[in-house]
Order: sequence, then C-alpha cells, then structure tokens
Amino acid sequence: MSSLKLPRRKFLILGAASLGGMLSGCDRLSEAPSFEEFLSSAEWLTYRAQRLIGGRISLAREFAPSDVSPVFKVNGTTMPGSEDYAALRENNFADWRLKVEGLVAKPLELSLADLRNLPQRTQITRHDCVEGWSAIGKWQGVPLSAVLQRAELLPAARFIMFHCADALEQSLDGTGQYYESIDLIDAFHPQTILAHSLNGAPLSVGHGAPLRLRVERQLGYKQAKYIMRIEAVATFSAIGRGKGGYWEDRGYEWYAGI
Repeated sequence: MSSLKLPRRKFLILGAASLGGMLSGCDRLSEAPSFEEFLSSAEWLTYRAQRLIGGRISLAREFAPSDVSPVFKVNGTTMPGSEDYAALRENNFADWRLKVEGLVAKPLELSLADLRNLPQRTQITRHDCVEGWSAIGKWQGVPLSAVLQRAELLPAARFIMFHCADALEQSLDGTGQYYESIDLIDAFHPQTILAHSLNGAPLSVGHGAPLRLRVERQLGYKQAKYIMRIEAVATFSAIGRGKGGYWEDRGYEWYAGI
C-alpha cells in the first residue's frame, strides 16, 4: 500500500471536522463567516478539543471565603482617560447605562440599579493572567445569560462583543479601544457574569468599574473591564482588526481556555 501524506493545513481541517462530529454545540459557531480562516488553523483544533474535553457546562473551580487573596492585583488599564468616563466616575456612575444591541429583538439600556435588580450570582474564583500571576476573588454580578435572554438574540447571532471605555493606545488604524468577544457557549455558561462587585464592595476603577466581564474558563485578558456596550454579531471580521479582541488583534489567541 502506498502512503498518503496530507499537508498540515488539510490534516488540521480533518481533525477539527472529526471533533466537530462529536461536538454539536459548536455547529452554529463554525458557520460564522469570520471563522473561515480560523477553521484551518491549529487554534481552531485546540478550541474544538478543549470544548470536547471540557464540555459546555463544566464549571471552573470555586473556592472558600478563606481562600480569597489579600490583594487582588490591578492589571492593564487603571484609569480610562476619556472625558466621558471621567464624568461618569464623578457622578458615581449614576448616569452610566449599559447598551445591549446588535442582533437582538429588544435593544436594552440598563443602569447599575437595573442590573442589581436582575438575578444575581456570587462566585469565588481564580483569575489566571497570561503574565503568570493569579489571584482569588469573590465576584458578584448578573449572569450574562439573563441579560441576553431579556434582549432576545436573533438567530443570526454568533458572538457577543464587549466594547469598553479604555483605550490602550492611539493607533493609526483606530483599533486602540479595548474590546473582547466570546461565543454563545461561554455567553450562556452559568459562571459567565457581568460583575459589579469584588470582595463585597463595588468595583474600584482599577478593577473595571462600573462593570466587567467574568468568563471564568478563560485567561485574564478575556475579562473585559469598563464595559459600556454589548453587541450581538454574526461575525467580528469588521471590528477592530478582525480577530475578536484587542489583544487578539495583536497576536494573542482568541480562545484562551484554561
């Protein structure tokens, strides 16, 4: 019998396809136009494998109150520099509103009070930073699923984008504003919350006030701070540099599962 040698790219595509047969939860995601290139990459194979092993609702470890770190390091932006954010902070975020828009039947504008009146979840979890440090904190917020259910996602929605108040650079192409994205599996995961409190107190500015994402099965750079707007989209190819997040546009992996 003659041996058959497949190019690496075709091998990866076949591998992803075989995993896809066992992982129907990613079918809707894999139809997204922005995933055409991603499907042929090693990152997609890793994503499929982690989804298969971890499942759709496997939980990140939760800890006891005695495990909470005495100091939870502030990382990334410590104070957004825009005048709009400064005005919101000056008024203790009373005028802040979270916009939920895009591919939804019912666009929303929610105040902090509105979010606190929705079902709440408290969880003590470990934050793992790509820089190599970790910390355990007690987070409280509203499950992202509760917000998305109120907004009623349209069938074309594939990803949830988080647009933030902080700009990490003044880039010539206008992509310096921080943003992130997750798929619908993580968006509806029970531990994915929009956190307004850390360790029993409202978020400090350094920790992302007034609202940040906690998507506990991924690394720290996915935990977007200073959220101003949530957008349901079919593809993120036209947002930023098209890779699904500020750091992803600069070479990080889009799926940062742990």
